[in-house]
Amino acid sequence: MTAGGSDAWLGIDLGTQGVRVVVVASDGSLLGEGSCPLTSRREGDRHEQHPEQWWRAILTAIDLARAAGADLRRVQAVAVDATSGTITMVDRRGLCVTPALMYDDGRAAAETDQVNAAGERQWAKAGYQRMQRSWALPKLRWLLNHYPHAAENGWRLAHQNDVINSKLVGHEVPTDTSNALKTGADAAQVTWPEPVLAALEIPRSMLPDLVLPGTVIGQVCAAAAAETGLSEGTAVVAGMTDGCAAQLGSGATAVGSWNSVMGTTLVLKGVTKDLVHDPHGVVYSHRSPSGHWLPGGASSVGAGLVAREFADADLDMLTREAAALLPTDLLRYPLVSPGERFPFVAPDARAFGSREPATRAESFAALLQGAAYVERLCFDYVDLLGAPTDGAIVLTGGATRNPLWNQLRADVLQRPVSLPRYAQPALGMAVLAASSRDALDSVAAAMVRLDRTLEPRRSEKDPHDEGYFRMLDLLVQRGWLPGVVATHARERTAH
Repeated sequence: MTAGGSDAWLGIDLGTQGVRVVVVASDGSLLGEGSCPLTSRREGDRHEQHPEQWWRAILTAIDLARAAGADLRRVQAVAVDATSGTITMVDRRGLCVTPALMYDDGRAAAETDQVNAAGERQWAKAGYQRMQRSWALPKLRWLLNHYPHAAENGWRLAHQNDVINSKLVGHEVPTDTSNALKTGADAAQVTWPEPVLAALEIPRSMLPDLVLPGTVIGQVCAAAAAETGLSEGTAVVAGMTDGCAAQLGSGATAVGSWNSVMGTTLVLKGVTKDLVHDPHGVVYSHRSPSGHWLPGGASSVGAGLVAREFADADLDMLTREAAALLPTDLLRYPLVSPGERFPFVAPDARAFGSREPATRAESFAALLQGAAYVERLCFDYVDLLGAPTDGAIVLTGGATRNPLWNQLRADVLQRPVSLPRYAQPALGMAVLAASSRDALDSVAAAMVRLDRTLEPRRSEKDPHDEGYFRMLDLLVQRGWLPGVVATHARERTAH
């Protein structure tokens, strides 16, 4: 018997800045991993990628996992996650014919108004009240406006992971309700809202069929087997968004538990028994393969600014210097890109600081602190909606490599936070692939291993409460944060 048992599962994380793959045994043993960078084009509200690079990057990452010792012949199933709301269009041969409009591309402002007018009742039923301009359905309408002959040419919508799944199986595939949520899919009924599509003049034939995440949608074809090294006939399982993938990979699958992902941007995902309805249209809920709901949202705040602002810095030294400055009275709202989506919707939001930093270390400290304050506001917001928040909090994402940031987040939340030994969305996809054989909760319990838990320092509570309240005031003054949310955040702290 080989290490970790005979069966293995391949998870593929198709992210913003790169692709990562893992091969994991049924007991959670890591058998091999690999990664490959991706490039994007950002310009104002525009954020695009060339889809052709996705498959090449995946092949490179799989080769690296194999070189690291993974025996791909053991892989029983593969699942792919993707950035939420990223879409492109493909022709009759399945080839991408437009750039990919990424998860935070904000050009579809006028189309968003049109989509919300046409689907007002449907979006309220789905719990999020209205769509945002970075969501996929407004972007699809934008693409059709800019490529008016798309339908007659036989072009079809493809979510980011649909492109890869089609390559794996060799033909068109259904899409999962997780990646299709922002395209308007009704996750409860597993259907498209055809009256809304008709009102928007979007032919139903342009959209893929729908299945729940975790559904086997095909097998690896001969061509893909030759390119990847996977066995022909390996099961291909419908995936989820990268945020949901990270949640599965964190082991946060029980009702009341939450996974907070601080990667390029901040994504918060929880588990509830019932669908959460948000009158402000900030939080939306994916459907879990287990039947529960996964409410949460994605902020435009995150660790992406670290790479942008401190690319040439010695981060270890900067972290040591920042530790001596925290808490700092310099407040930053560290947006990676213009506009905010969660814990409030403000398309005109821009990054700001309460004053100029005295040193580079102070700017870095304020960035870490500001992101932690936004994370706290996200928790206060979902609590306002009635979602249970008393379960475990698991931190994942690139920011967890910084121990100061991890402790700071525990201090700001005044809650214990746990860190998995191996925290990646790709692991979540390996878990989802394995769930095609067994129940999701039992698979996650067997495959996800927690590394440590950090306790909040009570001595830090009052200073961070004061700074957090000042941040709330600044957000309300700018007209971004509704007063009712700020009031609830203050009252929750008092309790």
